[in-house]
Amino acid sequence: MSTTDDIGRKRSATIVEVAERAGVAIGTVSRYLNGHPIRRGNRDQIEAAIAALGYRRNAVAAAMKSDLTNTVGFMVPSLSEFHSPVLEHLSRRMRAGGRAMLSYCHNSDDASVVEALDFFDMHRVDCLIMDGHAGVDDRIRDLVANGTPVIFYDNDVPGLPVDRVFVENRAASFRAVSHLLDIGHTRIAVLTGSTDNFSARERFEGYRQALDGRGLSVDPSYVLDMHWNEDEAYSGMLRLLSLAEPPTALFCCNYNMTFGALRMLKEHGLKVPDDISLVSFDDVPLFQLHDTGITAIAQPLEKIAESISGIVESRLSERGVFHEPHVITLNCDIILRGSTRRMLTPDELARYGQK
Repeated sequence: MSTTDDIGRKRSATIVEVAERAGVAIGTVSRYLNGHPIRRGNRDQIEAAIAALGYRRNAVAAAMKSDLTNTVGFMVPSLSEFHSPVLEHLSRRMRAGGRAMLSYCHNSDDASVVEALDFFDMHRVDCLIMDGHAGVDDRIRDLVANGTPVIFYDNDVPGLPVDRVFVENRAASFRAVSHLLDIGHTRIAVLTGSTDNFSARERFEGYRQALDGRGLSVDPSYVLDMHWNEDEAYSGMLRLLSLAEPPTALFCCNYNMTFGALRMLKEHGLKVPDDISLVSFDDVPLFQLHDTGITAIAQPLEKIAESISGIVESRLSERGVFHEPHVITLNCDIILRGSTRRMLTPDELARYGQK
């Protein structure tokens, strides 16, 4: 099959036409052409399309793969109150170094994650920054083996040969829950993120260790997996307050769930900290505007971006030189505001005539 341009001259088929004829993504054709493993069915379709179109790979374009494009990929579930500032800080630093950033939001959808990886592969980014996502291990290994450094932040997938920049999820959560214990709370509930998420497990472990250190066991009725979701946290808060012995304090493992809990409390005429003390992982500007202010664990967003950009510069300035993966763990601050209060002792309750 021959192809012609607008004035009738023969021209070579393009990778786009190969992908369309084979019925696969452009990134899949790119992986095939670069010698990466793909599913047998896709390989057969691509080879048939190449034969039918008479496709010949452009040697110049192939050689360009080894050159820097001065673009960096940024791949996240959403541009949230957490990810957006990181992107802003990173973009500023990349721009200062003569690099541009391409961003892609995958909404934690598995198919979208694969499409995102194909997108960045096709655009030949020099480096990829992403939150760790389970289920695409082989694809990440392919990128790294093909010379594209990958940097995880916010969430990890252990065992992959990537660089990592994280915060002290477990230690910060331990300190936050210890603060609630220090002011007399023992019935402390937790709204956790998805249990298949590394950061969620680390934050829950900090909660568990804080209780364990005071000789307290975890009450399963006080532990709710709300999948990082505001609406689920709203419902979860209602369930907690409906218990025969509702919690006197709450630890939310991200700001979305804190919003959901606060919305439920407000709609039911309950107040923080009068009716329940509350601490959030993540500090966002709106917490300062709450009537009492929300005590929160503040992630060092600018420091996260600085650490990531330092790794990018190191990797791209020493291409072809093997280095063990970087692992950077950053400290968090706990911002004390008015959303927690000390529990009165039985003697104090009797003295003040409170039940």
